[in-house]
Amino acid sequence: MDTVTTVGAASVLLLCIYTFAPHSTSGSREIKGLGGFPILTAWPFFTRRFDFLRSHFNSTKERIFRFSILHHSVVALNGEEGRKLFFDDKNLNSIEGYKVLMGAAPRLQDISLQDDGSGDVQWFNKQLSILLHRNRLADVVPSLFEEMNTRMTQWGKSGRIDPFDNIYELVFSMTLRMATSREATCDANVVRRLMHMYQVLQESATPTALLLPWLPSRAKRDKAMATQELYVMISGFVQQRRDDKVPSSDAIDVLLEQGLDDNMIMGFIMSVIFAGVLNTGINACWLLIYLESNPEWKSKVTDELKALISKNSGSPNDPLFKQLGMVPIAAWEEETPQLEYVLRETIRLVINGTALRRNLTQEMSLYGKDIHRGDFLAYQLADAHLDPEIYSKPDTFDPTRFFPDRAEDKKGTFAYLGWGAGRHPCSGMKVAKLEMKMVAALFLLAYDYKMVDASGLPFKTAPRPDYNNIHQARPCGATPYFQFTRKAD
Repeated sequence: MDTVTTVGAASVLLLCIYTFAPHSTSGSREIKGLGGFPILTAWPFFTRRFDFLRSHFNSTKERIFRFSILHHSVVALNGEEGRKLFFDDKNLNSIEGYKVLMGAAPRLQDISLQDDGSGDVQWFNKQLSILLHRNRLADVVPSLFEEMNTRMTQWGKSGRIDPFDNIYELVFSMTLRMATSREATCDANVVRRLMHMYQVLQESATPTALLLPWLPSRAKRDKAMATQELYVMISGFVQQRRDDKVPSSDAIDVLLEQGLDDNMIMGFIMSVIFAGVLNTGINACWLLIYLESNPEWKSKVTDELKALISKNSGSPNDPLFKQLGMVPIAAWEEETPQLEYVLRETIRLVINGTALRRNLTQEMSLYGKDIHRGDFLAYQLADAHLDPEIYSKPDTFDPTRFFPDRAEDKKGTFAYLGWGAGRHPCSGMKVAKLEMKMVAALFLLAYDYKMVDASGLPFKTAPRPDYNNIHQARPCGATPYFQFTRKAD
C-alpha cells in the first residue's frame, strides 16, 4: 500500500471516528450532540419526528441536545425554561424555522415568480386582521352555513363518511371562501381539486426533498406542479373580481382595494389557506370523534347548541342552517363554554407535533449551554400537553381539567400551546375556533351518528392520533367512519 493510499485510508478512518462518535463538543457550555452521519441521524426527524425527539431525550437524559441536518445545526429542547425561551425570545424567527425544516408551504419562488412579500410577519398579520374583522365575518357566516349545508345534503339522508375526508372538506371550503371569493367555492369539483393540490404540497415534504433540496426529486416536481396549478386556479378568481364592475365584500375585493399586485395577493391567499386548514380541519374531525366517544359531553354540547339557537335565531320554522347563520359572532364566542372546553381538550390531545424556530441574531444561553446564531430550535408540544406533572392522566379525554377549580393549563408557564404562546400567538385563532364550532353545530344538530370501522362494526374506544405525521395527526391504525342519519333540515 503506497503512502498516499495509507494517508487517505487513515484520513477516512479518522473522519468516520469523528463523524459517528457522539459529539460532546469540548467545553462545558457546549450542547451534547448526537453524532452519526448527519443524513442518517436526521432521517427519523422527518419520518418519525415524535419518536425521534422523545427517544433521544430519554437516552441522553438531557433537557437539550444537538444534531445536524446537512450543514444546519438543530437544537432540540424541552422543559419549562426551554418553553419560555422558545416562545418568548425576540431573537427567534418562526418563518425561517419552518421554511427549511417543514418545506410544504406553497411559495411563488418554487414556480420562478417574484417574492410575494408575505414572508413579512407584520404585513401578513395586518392583512389577516383586515380579512377577519368581526363585521366582515358576520357578513359571511350565513352564506358559509348555506354552503356547508349544501355539501352535507349531498351525502344523502343516511350513509357512511370518512370524517378526515368529508368533514375536512367542509373546513377547507369555509377557509377557501373566507380567503378568496364566492366564485371559488360554488363548484364542489373545484373545491376538491384545490384541496387535492394542498394535499400534494403536504406530501411533497419528504425526507429526500428536505434533506437533499438540490436533488431533482419527484416530490420537488410535485410541489412545483401543485403550486403552479394553485396559482393558475386562484389567479382566475382574482381576475374575475378585477373584471367585475361592482365590488363585493369578498376577501379578494378587500385585497384589491388596497392596491396590492397579483403576486402579493396570490402569495397571501395561498399561505392563508395552507395555514388555515393545516390544523383546523384535522381538529374539527377529532372534535366529533371525541364527542361520539364521550356521550356525556356529546349531550352537554348538543344541549348548549340548542340553547344557543333558541336564544339568538329567528323563526324555529326556518331551516337549521338559517337559524345557525343568524347567531351573532359574539354569541359563538361567549355562549358556548362547554364546546369551548371540549375544543380545548381536543387540541391538547391532538396538536403535539414539533414547533420550529431559528436564532437569527445573537448567541443565547439555556440550561447553562450555548445556542449559537444560525441554530435551528425544535420544541415538541407534547412536552407540555402530555406532561403528567401538568395534566393528570394526560392521555385521557377530560375537558373538566380546564374548569376554573382545576385549571391544569395554568400550572406552569405556557402549559397550553394549542394557539401558540408568548411572542408567537396564532393570529387566526378566533376564526379557526368559529369554523370548528360551526361545523360541530350543524353536524351535531342535523345528524345522529356513531363511529364504525370499515366493516361497519362499532369502535370501542376513540383512536389515537399519529404524532409522527409531521403535518396532520390522523388516526393510528384503522380509519374511523361516521355512520349517520339525517334528523333535521
